[in-house]
Amino acid sequence: MLSEEWRGLSVLYLCPLRALLNNLHLRLDGYATLVGRSCGLWHGDVGPTERDRLLANPPDLLLTTPESLEAMLVSRRVEHRRLFAGLRTVVVDEAHALAGDDRGWHLVAVLERISRLADRELQRVALSATVGNPGELLDWLTTTCSGPAQVIAPRDDTTTATDVVIDYVGSLDNAATVVSRLHRGEKRLVFVDSRARAERLAAALRDLEQEVFVSHGSLGRDERRRAEVAFAESADCVIVATSTLELGIDVGDLDRVIQLDSVGTVASFLQRLGRTGRRPGLTRNALFLATDDAALLQTTGVLSAWAEGYVEPVVPPAFPLHLLAQQNLALALQEQGVGRHTWPEWLGKPCVLGEDVGALAAEVTDHLLSIGMLHADGELLGVGTEGEAAYGHRHFLELLSVFTSPPVFSVRHGRTEIGLVPDRVLQLRDPRAGAGGSVVLLLAGRPWAVMHVDWGRRVVQVEPTTGAGVARWFGSAQPLGATVARAIRAVLVGHDPSGVTISDRATARLAELRRAHFWARDESTCLVTDANGRVRWWTFAGLVANAWLAAALRPLRREVAARDNLTVTLDPDVDRQRLAEALGTVDWDELSLVDSIVPDALEGLKFADCLSEHRARGVILARLDDRQNAKVAATERLDSALAADTSD
Repeated sequence: MLSEEWRGLSVLYLCPLRALLNNLHLRLDGYATLVGRSCGLWHGDVGPTERDRLLANPPDLLLTTPESLEAMLVSRRVEHRRLFAGLRTVVVDEAHALAGDDRGWHLVAVLERISRLADRELQRVALSATVGNPGELLDWLTTTCSGPAQVIAPRDDTTTATDVVIDYVGSLDNAATVVSRLHRGEKRLVFVDSRARAERLAAALRDLEQEVFVSHGSLGRDERRRAEVAFAESADCVIVATSTLELGIDVGDLDRVIQLDSVGTVASFLQRLGRTGRRPGLTRNALFLATDDAALLQTTGVLSAWAEGYVEPVVPPAFPLHLLAQQNLALALQEQGVGRHTWPEWLGKPCVLGEDVGALAAEVTDHLLSIGMLHADGELLGVGTEGEAAYGHRHFLELLSVFTSPPVFSVRHGRTEIGLVPDRVLQLRDPRAGAGGSVVLLLAGRPWAVMHVDWGRRVVQVEPTTGAGVARWFGSAQPLGATVARAIRAVLVGHDPSGVTISDRATARLAELRRAHFWARDESTCLVTDANGRVRWWTFAGLVANAWLAAALRPLRREVAARDNLTVTLDPDVDRQRLAEALGTVDWDELSLVDSIVPDALEGLKFADCLSEHRARGVILARLDDRQNAKVAATERLDSALAADTSD
């Protein structure tokens, strides 16, 4: 920017989280000022006055999210051609957090549109500390680029000591006691797997007179900022967070990272471990507190995979055809009418969403027209009445977000927004029944009594109260991949992760679990019958592969339907011989999940209503194709056993 005298908005800096943008803006604005340049910030929490100021005098460097970037493209208040005319470079921070899901596809599609507006190929710089396949990620990010591309991965010549400990505490209340008593006088960041558990743990810590703050995506802007600032300035406190603080947000000189139960991936563990040991001479550390047996096994399995040098590859989801439909609608808004046959040109050549997706552009357009999502005025496409009805609320905000979320209500104390809760929480008890029947919400680690609900405006008025509160967001657990699932098998066989300290309590509990799973063997599956006659095939293949195995074994599953990350449940009369015979007759090429997992999965596919049912099912099936790991489990040695007990 300085050496070539770029002027006006020339650099975009994209991040997956608003909190990370806020944190980076403080530093980048200071750096830019030092050299006579300006830095701006644009996301959902930035008010209209600041946005107007930015549009009137664009900064040299703009920090935003992919969703806010597209919102600028479709807004009639933004002259996007003028604003992006001088753009040269795009930086994508924490690229792994975007590339692994549909937000990544959305990102590269929006970058193609921005490049067309700037009339030049933009330099793309992606940053990440936890990518197992950087070369493949680079190819994906530069699909339509002609310039040279390279992976820059400097060798880390410094050796940072790590202190990773697994402990077994048995309950959330016990975990709160350990956190409150351990490492007093230090700044501790505690990660949990859900917003509800974050609230419950924070409340338990506050009952133990521990100074505690909360950070998760359903808190209001002011509450999040207050927690982050207070935590950064405090010396003896705890902040309880979901993955919102997993990325590179600066919360000051952090002393300890504590994980309640387990993470689902090695990459996530590395992100959290990397929050510590940033000052010279300090040790990177992580303490895992397992509250149940499943968490203890998963924690030990993840750390075993880490100890073996494994990091998950970042793989963009297959066949993003639904995002082709979304981009068609978004372009119609952006251009206030887009050519029926020319709009795919905005997505690059070859199509940045994949050549298989680009080949269906005409079919997708025809379908959107047939269902009223689009309308045609000659060769010009605009958003139709059905498109307005489905996505037009709040200036098409739902069209610009590629992930689904339940309807939420704003929780306010006076004029201050505390956070957001789903409508189903409010309906657990009817808040319109008067003070005696009001719901008590747990939010920001404190109980709040619901005083009034404006169902039309989706606003909840609350007052501070005492007692227990409801914290529930109805999330779903993260599925495990085959590598971690098989690492759990290795743990049951008796392997401990190297370089990890296992407490006496955890060691004793692992010994009990290994005795209960005495039949476990390396590179073997086992058909286990418990004392109640329940038959479970322990495949250790991961959730998606087990879905394929369950589909392959439909004749042996007429009475049951359960499956999880490690097992497939079979009918009570299935024995080893019947299972082996059934596996030997599977035609993997003809096998399909259409009648099992696809109907449920469609509910979570954003913009599925923009595709024909056939094409929407095709997207789901392409993304659930883990037949390779299913085949591995099906061909491993098959044992059988009677369970020692039923505590698994």
